[in-house]
Amino acid sequence: MTRSGPTSDAILAAVLELLSDNKAEDVVQVDLRGKSSVCDHMVICSGRSSRQVAAISDRVSEELKAQMGLSCKTEGKETGDWVLIDAGDVVVHVFRPEVREFYQLEKMWLPAETAATPQ
Repeated sequence: MTRSGPTSDAILAAVLELLSDNKAEDVVQVDLRGKSSVCDHMVICSGRSSRQVAAISDRVSEELKAQMGLSCKTEGKETGDWVLIDAGDVVVHVFRPEVREFYQLEKMWLPAETAATPQ
């Protein structure tokens, strides 16, 4: 089956740039190729407040649609504690720091030596 549209690496590059532009903190990317059939890349980041988490997720979703024609699915925007953005081959998790610390997604996917808890 052939796929059209942007590559997972192109989506990842756009996501990382958008997160930087929108002041996301402690950005971690996880390469899931060969580890998961769900997506190729996972990106985890933090926003300082519920409002910033929601704003970051809105902006990433809007810009991926505008730049690449991707219609992202989002979950969790109502509370602003943890928003998941499904951009197809790239899944983005935007957390408030306390919630991110509680779930510790990095520790589930990264080798122990690289999964140090963000400060």
